[in-house]
Amino acid sequence: QVDLLESGGGSVQPGGSLRLSCTASGRITNIDHMAWYRQAAGERREFVAIVRADDSLEYGDDVKGRFTISRDNAKKMVFLQINSLGPEDTAVYICNVMGREGSGSVFTSWGQGTQVTVSS
Repeated sequence: QVDLLESGGGSVQPGGSLRLSCTASGRITNIDHMAWYRQAAGERREFVAIVRADDSLEYGDDVKGRFTISRDNAKKMVFLQINSLGPEDTAVYICNVMGREGSGSVFTSWGQGTQVTVSS
């Protein structure tokens, strides 16, 4: 089993910033991608950012220029720096990791999410 744990969420005023972290645990032998999604109350889950095995990066249209994804493969962590925040960024931010675990099985794991609330 591969578990993901996010942290770094909280309440922030418009224009503020946060740094979200996600740590993967378990017998992981390979990681293909690390990604972030978000889901606002009553809304569908939205793609935010991804870093792939070839180091390519991609961002959702709503966050381009404001958010930055990075990873530390040795620590099995992925980060999301979120800047210039507005109320529209309020959501549960969810980590996603795909790879291979020690049993040889391919896994896709989702974290429980960390709440980001942007308000005056």
